[in-house]
Amino acid sequence: MGYSRKRLRSGKWHYTAYYRDLKGVERSAGTFTSKKEADKAWQRAEAKIAEGRLGNPGRGRQTFQQYVEETWLPNHEMEPSTRQGYTYSLYKHLMPEFGPMRMVDILPEHIRQWVTKMKESGVKPVTLRYNKIILSAIFSTAFDDQIIFIHPSKGVKTPTVPKKPRTIITPEQFEMVYKQLPDDDTRLLVETAIETGLRWGELTELRVSDLDCATRILTVSRAVVEINPKFHPEGGRFLVKEYPKDKEYRRLKLTAQLVTKIQAHVKDQRLGPNSLLFTHHSPVPALRVAPNPETLGFTEPNAAGRTYRHGTISGYSNGKCRCRHCKDAYAAYRAERRAAGKDSPRNPRTRDTDGHIPRDWFRKQIWNPALVAAGIQIHVRMHGLRHAHASWLLAGGADLQVVKERLGHASIATTEKYLHTLPDADETALDALTKIRARATS
Repeated sequence: MGYSRKRLRSGKWHYTAYYRDLKGVERSAGTFTSKKEADKAWQRAEAKIAEGRLGNPGRGRQTFQQYVEETWLPNHEMEPSTRQGYTYSLYKHLMPEFGPMRMVDILPEHIRQWVTKMKESGVKPVTLRYNKIILSAIFSTAFDDQIIFIHPSKGVKTPTVPKKPRTIITPEQFEMVYKQLPDDDTRLLVETAIETGLRWGELTELRVSDLDCATRILTVSRAVVEINPKFHPEGGRFLVKEYPKDKEYRRLKLTAQLVTKIQAHVKDQRLGPNSLLFTHHSPVPALRVAPNPETLGFTEPNAAGRTYRHGTISGYSNGKCRCRHCKDAYAAYRAERRAAGKDSPRNPRTRDTDGHIPRDWFRKQIWNPALVAAGIQIHVRMHGLRHAHASWLLAGGADLQVVKERLGHASIATTEKYLHTLPDADETALDALTKIRARATS
């Protein structure tokens, strides 16, 4: 029960109201000139606690940065990769604006001002929406915990993020890229990706024991994420999660020809049951035969009006030419000097990995060069093979529910988005249009 304590302040008697909060900690409800006012104050405080509307009013006076760093981030349950992304965005886009502000002082008008400022600084709508989601999550928790009593980001709109149509790689384009991959191991990985529709984290965490070769059934039960070591529980780079993204195991059947290739790969690499099916290794680059500079012509005139042959050191250095032939000639020259111990050669960089394939390494060193070499005129990410898997199955007449289960979609509405996504999907509609128009000329 609360009470009032008599205190002498500046030669006059005052009364401070005290009450106990939900945890039994004694709190002050203010100081007054009369005992009657003090008694009313602690009684009001206790009444609000009984209604469940008041914990510690002082908590609302903590700054946004203090609340996020001391309460929200340490105690909010989220995936390590999500925590990493949230942390980076918090300190880049949110802390500079809201960090010094008291939680109780942040109002919807401040959120709208922040949205306007972000737009004017050139932040893309998708980035702005992502940061607004983080902000809403923080204020939702603070509101539920009665640290604030209004939700400042509720009802605040962000710029529209247009939904762009997916560009699906066709079977013909895929074959062109497939042929440009550097070795059998990477070709098998990419072929497995297109035939299973697995996400990158699921694909690169596959173990030999996940495939039952007799039934050709593949079980997807884990995924791996690559994160900064400071967000890893044990300070590593790769974190294996004992569940895929949809939090549910799933099983899918593979084609006989793919299973045969995987079996041969396992035997050739002498992999054990718990070994990773695909591991990180640097493929041996194909030897490029340098063309004869005499056949390549000359560079554009430089500032002094001089020209040099393509495919030569002079063409790169003096002619300032950056064509492939001149760049290759200069790269070969530098490599020879480093091999001879000249130009202060540095140790070759090694990738920090426990055997898992880094996503960005594969993209830059394997996938993107194959796309360029294939010359298919569209840019497709490795994740795009998952989209292609769904589109090809549906275009070939596969059941919608079967495709949903293979991909692990939570809703069949997600799977429906892959209907009619191939470039030739509208051909039947055009044929119908042509047929009905032909009636007018017959």
